[in-house]
Amino acid sequence: MLSKKKILDKAALFELLSLRFDTEETKLSQIPDPALLLNAQKAVTKIAEAIRNKKKITLVGDYDVDGVSSTAIMVDFFSKIPYPLEAIIPNRFRDGYGVSANVLERIETDLVITVDNGITACEAAEICKQKGIDLIITDHHTPPDILPAAFTIVDPKLSDCSYPFKEICGAQVAWLLLALLKKELNLQIDMRSFLDILAIAIIADVMPLVNINRALVKEGLRELMRSTRPSSIIIRDFLNKSSISSEDIAFMIAPRLNSAGRLEDASIALEFFTATTKEKAFKQFEILSKLNELRKATEAECTKEAMEQVDTNASLIVVAGEHWNEGVVGIVASRLVDRFGKPAIVLSLHNGIAKGSARSVGEVDIYELIKANEHLLTKFGGHKMAAGVGLKAKNIAAFTKAINASAAKLDPKDFIPKDELVGSIATDEIDLELLNLLENFEPYGEANLRPRFLIRNAEVVSIKLLGADKSHSKIEIRQEAHERKTLELVAFRTVFEMPEDRKISCSYTIAKNEFNNKVSVQLLVNKIY
Repeated sequence: MLSKKKILDKAALFELLSLRFDTEETKLSQIPDPALLLNAQKAVTKIAEAIRNKKKITLVGDYDVDGVSSTAIMVDFFSKIPYPLEAIIPNRFRDGYGVSANVLERIETDLVITVDNGITACEAAEICKQKGIDLIITDHHTPPDILPAAFTIVDPKLSDCSYPFKEICGAQVAWLLLALLKKELNLQIDMRSFLDILAIAIIADVMPLVNINRALVKEGLRELMRSTRPSSIIIRDFLNKSSISSEDIAFMIAPRLNSAGRLEDASIALEFFTATTKEKAFKQFEILSKLNELRKATEAECTKEAMEQVDTNASLIVVAGEHWNEGVVGIVASRLVDRFGKPAIVLSLHNGIAKGSARSVGEVDIYELIKANEHLLTKFGGHKMAAGVGLKAKNIAAFTKAINASAAKLDPKDFIPKDELVGSIATDEIDLELLNLLENFEPYGEANLRPRFLIRNAEVVSIKLLGADKSHSKIEIRQEAHERKTLELVAFRTVFEMPEDRKISCSYTIAKNEFNNKVSVQLLVNKIY
């Protein structure tokens, strides 16, 4: 069932993890000049001119964490100038995605700047032209063949852009642009003061944690620990840890921030980031936490229905449901990818129209697969690992067949998930020293996954169910029959029952557990085989 993995000691593990980084770590001082972003200086000159001439400036963001973070950074920067900035985040349900005709209908302005959206907004660009509005698009998504006729576009993925590191999120593009604007207007603003929000955006948007992303997240997590920003204080109080990891953000904070745009309105998350008092930030965070609980319930119901539709023989999963909540289909797609190890597209149907989200696996470029079948779609956009699509419900069957035909042409190796196991760790090696060794290679995330280890045919000594609803399991195991020392595994959201043979094989990660100022090693089950 499971191939025998080598037994690692600390020295072997250190060597293995060191191989992930073939060059010296990038420092903040080595972040490439923002002026290398194609059209960035042109955009900044136009923004500075609008400020000097007291023109009305409107910002249009997006409803995910990256879009809200981008908007929050821009709002904070403009408040430090100070200069009035109208910030709009479209409502997923009423406005649709990005700078749309719906949004432009209610704007009276001289200049529109987009963050984390706009690269496909051809209709919006035409409306802006008709209204005499200058449109500056800043985005990081893959550009389509025909670009919007905007005043200018700043996107590292434009074919002519020479910015040396292209895998950056929307908030990074906005932050780099603001660094240029600071220089243009000769402002005394510390660009490091935004790194707490920027780190959250990079982690939440699953950017590869290598190169400048690694440097920004490392420093951003430090900034989060010392920032006087009310939202950062609330995050620190909530997590209650001596240091915050990228996984704390990915699993505890990002879902809460995302829940606002998924279920209600992303302005709730924006008001959290931009709160000027701890009281206001706390109130917004409480709302986000409640919405996140509702999101979990909505997602669980949708996932259950989606699982029943899956064609396990298909190369790529496409499922659709009448009135599935548009806000959770992306998470449901991720659940299907985890469960079946295949790319997945989950569609919500309303009045003959299907809108949905796609998630990928391994090296499969979901954007390119979708683009190859765009003749069956009304709209699409995204990047290699995640995308959004829109189509008529009557075309779902044809699209499913066509995209599976495209996926069948790919190398089967492309579908192998990246979360390979690194090996097994001897019981005596699992201690605080090992925990410290692992911490040296943080932050963990995309392109630098936290190491996953294998336990194979271990003896199950005892099982305890944890939590108010007894939905988590603490499994005491003995790795080798001759050992006296046992290990405790924690399996969240899993009710594990004693197997007939009293054996368990699973993968797990090693994490720090802090409780009552005491630090201990915690083994978290990833997958039971």
